[in-house]
Amino acid sequence: MKEDIYEQVTNRILSQLEQGVAPWRSPYFSKVGFPRNFSTGKAYRGINVFLLGSLRFTSPYFLTFIQAKELGGHVRKGEKGSLVVKYGTYSKHEEETTADGEGAGETRRFLKAYTVFHASQIEGIEFPQSDSLPALTMTEKTARARAIVEAMPCPPSFHEGSAVPCYRRSSDSVHMPERHYFESEEAYFSTLFHELAHSTGHASRLARKSMLENKGIDAAGDTARKIYAEEELVAEMAASFLNAHAGIIEDEHANSSAYLQAWIYALRSKDAKTWIVRAASQAQKAADYILGVSADSEG
Repeated sequence: MKEDIYEQVTNRILSQLEQGVAPWRSPYFSKVGFPRNFSTGKAYRGINVFLLGSLRFTSPYFLTFIQAKELGGHVRKGEKGSLVVKYGTYSKHEEETTADGEGAGETRRFLKAYTVFHASQIEGIEFPQSDSLPALTMTEKTARARAIVEAMPCPPSFHEGSAVPCYRRSSDSVHMPERHYFESEEAYFSTLFHELAHSTGHASRLARKSMLENKGIDAAGDTARKIYAEEELVAEMAASFLNAHAGIIEDEHANSSAYLQAWIYALRSKDAKTWIVRAASQAQKAADYILGVSADSEG
């Protein structure tokens, strides 16, 4: 069943990519806000952000069938729900005991699928007015983005004047071209967020496997290329989370055909079923690290 759920998620993302849309580059996060559960008040996280955000609803609120009923409402007859997943770990106690008499535990992962319905599909509940978030001026967006960068805990060193934007793990440093080379302040900070996301994988921060084992774009071998691709996807997704916090509105069609085809190819490989869920989870952790926030998630 686990594999079936992973496959469902992967197929949803592939469907978006094949339509020319990168679901992690959605303008809806900045316009509407991150999707959240109306009953608990908690925002969805990780892959659920992209699964629900890609639906293009103009309100961020969702409920399960049971939650809607508990709140005195009901899902309108004939409405089709949306897939979300719960990802976590649990400890399985084995028969052996440790030296101190405690049971030896084995940590295992689980992925559970469940269905949620959007506010527009539910009757009998008064949801907050689904107005768009206020549009920010370029000055306000720049101020927010700069504040995010400056508040990052234990940041890498920063150097401006490089020919191309990059993060160098060996020196734990981010290198950026000067700002006038970018078409806008939004483009500059979006690129900077991407490189800062890479830096969170350093051994001194989150020690992310896809960064620590990353040998770069020119690395030989299928395994090395997949590790590089996964780390790039983590940085892309994390940058989208940060863009939304700064109010930067992304163009979901901005990626080139070659770029989208590369993701499609990677996700169609036989061992890629768990890839997209893992990358989204790591991206959420990267964004949380940069923002200096602790996890308070719905899933």
